[in-house]
Amino acid sequence: MLYQNRFKFGKALLLGSVCTAILTGCNQSPTDDPDTIDGAAGGEAAAVMKTVAITAIVEHPALDDVRKGVIDELNEAGFKDGENLTVNFQSAQGNTATAGQIAKQFVADDPDVIVAIATPSAQSVAASTSSIPLVFSAVTDPVAAKLVPSLDGSGTNVTGASDALPYEPQIELMRQVIPELKNVGYVYSPGEVNSTVILKNLKEKLTPQGINVLEAPAQRSNDIAMAARSLEGKVDMIYTSTDNNVVSAYESLYQIAKESKIPLIASDTSSVERGAVAALGVNYYELGRETGKIVVRILNGEKAGAIPVYTPQALDLHVSPKHAEEEGIALSQAVIDKAKEVVE
Repeated sequence: MLYQNRFKFGKALLLGSVCTAILTGCNQSPTDDPDTIDGAAGGEAAAVMKTVAITAIVEHPALDDVRKGVIDELNEAGFKDGENLTVNFQSAQGNTATAGQIAKQFVADDPDVIVAIATPSAQSVAASTSSIPLVFSAVTDPVAAKLVPSLDGSGTNVTGASDALPYEPQIELMRQVIPELKNVGYVYSPGEVNSTVILKNLKEKLTPQGINVLEAPAQRSNDIAMAARSLEGKVDMIYTSTDNNVVSAYESLYQIAKESKIPLIASDTSSVERGAVAALGVNYYELGRETGKIVVRILNGEKAGAIPVYTPQALDLHVSPKHAEEEGIALSQAVIDKAKEVVE
């Protein structure tokens, strides 16, 4: 593989440098520091080739933004792919078995850091290594997923960035969009920990308010449309989380929403462009930048287990009056005025 050849070449260069230093050490200037670039000290990227392996459970806009944010942050910190950094990316294409294979391959390649985007990929890597630093991203509940024992610093080889959202603002948005809300549909993948945690919490928050949550499980992306169809005539709206199967098949969900006149409310802002009426959620590119900052800290010598898990505080509201009309409702001007972005 190209990645393996580049990695071995980097190791060969490093070994050659060590041998040269031994032979010519007495002629080395006191200011020559092999761990800095152009003699600079501090936060500069190391002169030796570093390797970062990135994997995602599937490719869709939110997770793609995370990956882009990670790479941009590495570049800004001085770790440039093809110069002093080798980046290898592999997608599991929504298949957990493939995620496990990728994890084992990455561990065998022995990179400096592995970045795992979304819970299934992070769990696969965590099950494959207890020594290579693992930085997860876009994981809603890393404790429930058994990636870390707490958010304060795992003491292991694992840390990362969560995309956990507070539920109260989500519920407030639901009520603002559907003032007489009584029944909420939830399409999700029962095999994804993030999604089952959100389902449990939604029921705990909404039931005391007299709002029912009707679940529609879909094991695969191909099952999403059928699951949504099962909610027709039973719910006032469908709420979608960052469930990877759901997000990757959002266009099919959108078609059912239009036909059945069931508004879609999302927690992934990129879903508004793909059919949701409104979404209050994390900026996934910025989440990627924060993830990249953690990777930089590790590449500069910090221990993964000493770095707390990052959780975003700011949420963005995106809305689409056009999709609202298609799905049988009209957004109030008050909701539109609060939006950071209005998708026409």
